[in-house]
Amino acid sequence: MLTIDGAYGEGGGQILRTALALSVLLQQPVTIENIRAGRKNPGLAAQHLTAVHAAAALCDASLSGDHLESTRLTFQPRHAPSPGEYHFDVAQARSGGSAGAATLVLQTVLLPLAFASGESRVTVKGGTHVPWSPPFHYLDQVYRPALARMGIHCRLTLRAWGWYPAGGGEIEAVIAGGAPWPLPPLDLPESRGPLREVVGLAVASSLPAHIAQRIAARAFNLLRQAGLPARIEPVRTRSVSPGAGIFLTADYGAVQAGFSALGRRGKPSEQVAAEAVEALLAFHRRQALVDMHLADQLILPLALTDTPARLPVDTITHHTLTNIWVVEQFLGPRFRVNREAGQIDYLPEKG
Repeated sequence: MLTIDGAYGEGGGQILRTALALSVLLQQPVTIENIRAGRKNPGLAAQHLTAVHAAAALCDASLSGDHLESTRLTFQPRHAPSPGEYHFDVAQARSGGSAGAATLVLQTVLLPLAFASGESRVTVKGGTHVPWSPPFHYLDQVYRPALARMGIHCRLTLRAWGWYPAGGGEIEAVIAGGAPWPLPPLDLPESRGPLREVVGLAVASSLPAHIAQRIAARAFNLLRQAGLPARIEPVRTRSVSPGAGIFLTADYGAVQAGFSALGRRGKPSEQVAAEAVEALLAFHRRQALVDMHLADQLILPLALTDTPARLPVDTITHHTLTNIWVVEQFLGPRFRVNREAGQIDYLPEKG
């Protein structure tokens, strides 16, 4: 039984999710203590409890401590991840519902199911575009293509938009299964090359159409002023809770980077656009191949390869360093980080 200290580093839910995924993949029983000790409300929230039960469903895991606000969980897989049809709903984990991130629940089970013996279809309900989590469009336009370079193939479909506070969104993922073990190396180019285009979606959900139009127009103008080619589509849609935001993907051909901003009551549409564009421009001015969120999300699949690799990263976050620590509790030392140079080296021979 491996014991993981959930208070390490940034002390958030990513420790739990990475530990669950590795426990399922490696058939390694694990106890996670001090869960989310670094957060205002420690312990398992609805999103995290849903991820626990989702991971357990893949391998019929034996559980203890799987309840809301629990700060200690024991997870013991009984068999390798099984392909199949799975349905998970964050709202069912807590009385009164929840807008907990469906995208983070999906990330917990995606890699284990990629190694299952056949295709799986996963439906996750909850927040699809909520704070402190990757929006659906980031997973689809940035994370999914990066996984495809490593032999992990899936198809993602947004069935319904889910915003804070009611959630109610729905994502469907079809995961091919049969990924090779170890995974093929992460084949990144030496340089990212010129920007081909910025593709964007400005959304007003159960709100007036002019909100999406204003967000799109401001983002397009800012990108044009910076000399970047852009195509921003304003979209009005329906959802349980109203919401607004913009989702930008910078396409460099071999690599993609993603940036987003969410609206809220009293926040001008133009500010929403400016936040996402400013983040994109900051990345574009540097020569990194990988944005800081993708770097974090690639740590786990990278650790499932046996080939050295180098990630030139926009910004190495505390979140990424914590994720590396969790992986190394299972697999031993295999990463070298140079924060000043913005570089993460994967060295499997160290493990």
